[in-house]
Amino acid sequence: MPPRSIALAAALCAASFAQAAAIPEFVPDVDKSQSACSDFNAWANNNWIKANPIPSDKSRWGGFDQLAEKSQNAQRSLVEAAAKNADKAKPGSIEQKIGWIYRAAMDEAAIERAGFDPIKQDLAAIDALKSSADVVAWLQQSHARGEGRAFGFGVSADYKNAKRQIAFARQGGLGLPGPEYYSKDEYAKLRESYLAHIASNFELTGTAADQAKSRAALVMDLESKLAAASLLRVELRKPENQYNFVTIAQANKITPHWDWAHYFKIMKVDAGVSGTGGFSLSQPKFFAAFDALLEQAPVAQWQAYFAFHTIDGAAPALSKAFQDQNFAFYGRAINGTPEQEVRWKRALGAVNSHMGQALGQLYVKEYFPPEAKARAQELVDKVRNALKARIENLDWMSPETKTKAIAKWATFLPKIAYPDSWRDWSGLSITADSHYANVRAARVFNQRFYLAKIGKETDRYEWNMTPQTVNAYYSPSTNTINFPAAILQPPFFYAKGDDAINFGGIGAVIGHEAGHGFDDQGSQFDGEGNNLNWWTAEDRKRFDERANKLVAQADEYVPMAQYPDKHVNGRLTLGENIGDLGGLNMAYDAMVQATAGQPDPMLDGMSRDQRFFMNWAKVWASSIRPEAQLLRLNTDPHAPASFRTNAAPSNMPAFAKAYGCKPGDAMVRPEDKRVLIW
Repeated sequence: MPPRSIALAAALCAASFAQAAAIPEFVPDVDKSQSACSDFNAWANNNWIKANPIPSDKSRWGGFDQLAEKSQNAQRSLVEAAAKNADKAKPGSIEQKIGWIYRAAMDEAAIERAGFDPIKQDLAAIDALKSSADVVAWLQQSHARGEGRAFGFGVSADYKNAKRQIAFARQGGLGLPGPEYYSKDEYAKLRESYLAHIASNFELTGTAADQAKSRAALVMDLESKLAAASLLRVELRKPENQYNFVTIAQANKITPHWDWAHYFKIMKVDAGVSGTGGFSLSQPKFFAAFDALLEQAPVAQWQAYFAFHTIDGAAPALSKAFQDQNFAFYGRAINGTPEQEVRWKRALGAVNSHMGQALGQLYVKEYFPPEAKARAQELVDKVRNALKARIENLDWMSPETKTKAIAKWATFLPKIAYPDSWRDWSGLSITADSHYANVRAARVFNQRFYLAKIGKETDRYEWNMTPQTVNAYYSPSTNTINFPAAILQPPFFYAKGDDAINFGGIGAVIGHEAGHGFDDQGSQFDGEGNNLNWWTAEDRKRFDERANKLVAQADEYVPMAQYPDKHVNGRLTLGENIGDLGGLNMAYDAMVQATAGQPDPMLDGMSRDQRFFMNWAKVWASSIRPEAQLLRLNTDPHAPASFRTNAAPSNMPAFAKAYGCKPGDAMVRPEDKRVLIW
């Protein structure tokens, strides 16, 4: 099961927050024309949003994005130093490889001279395909290069035996954001833009305009057929739709025109799948449709599809015309972003894509003090203890299920800042003067690294994010909560701040990630990471009743006044909303416990509880372009920031008490509508 990220910045916490100092940058600038009891987000964040317009190269902007920008600037100094010193660095060292990747990605003149030469051989091979057998052979070779087309392939823990890693084949192959974009009338304009984008890519490689248009239609038709057999994101949230274990023989019956034994051989994975006896063909309906297309779609249609995705996938590493066309569709048309990022940010993105963990070694050494891990661990323990107490005191769960919930809680593994051991990059060959060659070499190297895990024991200590990433995540298959170094800083944590501010920030994030272990998806996995039911039927029914009320709350929310028919999808965002609600409650309990017996000084005109909720709101201050918000409503399991600011507090009596809200106020849920799960 994929890791569940919070998609926000977290913060470093100290062992004790006894000091009660005001924080200059925390001083709230509230919108006095609004009421905290009517719309907490508007009251707390309107003035910040007005004063902080979205930069022209961003689709959204908020505290999370500001922190990501800070991390980018720190990383820039590291990669520029590595590029400057790469030629005299130790041969084969990560410093040399990072320096060469960045230098080659920054060499616009060389990239421009190359044009699309780096993919001409690939395009020629596609043009030479003559039969369905050729189509299969080419597609398998593309997967072997890490350039998978038509479907996704990777490795993850076995849902029924999480201690072992197995191969997963998953639906994919689409260029639009989701299956619904190929059929719904409301996306007709975007489909037109996509067709034009496909045709433009063909024209950039010398195809005549009329032929480019015809080939674009072939691509759209093939993708539409794949989309018709694909599950929507809401359906993919169900574990039973993510995992379907089959033997090679069983898989071949579903796809008689695609020999999985041969595919694994080409992928350099043992046909017996390294002794596991099989793999997950995760969406069999999709693969049956894929197989039918292998038989029925003309070779010319597959050629158009392969050629477009070869061009489109390589575009960020090709000359300016290809880069600009790529941004025009994916950046401007889909997300509404006016301008492309400057070159150094894109070059840094290449380093992170290809050697992110290696760059993390340099980042941690320069920007993260070793003692911070221990300090962060202590706050994690406080919030986790609050979760345990909440489970023990639940009035809706039976002792039988509580015992198993506590058993899962006891196996949580918190991971702070960075891995205990680093990846070995000695097998990766990087050149100083070819950006595309580096892209291809790194893609193959990283694919081999991950596929080598098939049949091996699951490593709970491995990280799925880099230390410089501003995010946090929970992994159901390892039952770990993970907090990279880059998010362990303000606005979630202030070293000289008080308990309330820190628990309202990083404390809530820690609680959120712990809460994922018990959300609608995580609650279907045990402490070992296995997908099995540890609930009594009656307790599961009670859980679902509470979760459904949270779904209803989200379904009612309209994030954009100009689109009154566009609501948050409560089912798609349920896991994150459970994480927010449970996490904020855990953090509040932990704060109360940590400050028991201490006076409650008024800082910045706010009580302790007010400061707690104010920092929760402050870290969610954010604005987003309409195009990006519309996209996220369909594809993002996270609700809009404005909803997240309001939703959890509106279910907490402590919030109403803190701000003097009365029954009937919008931020005070009626008792029969209020949700409390964990």
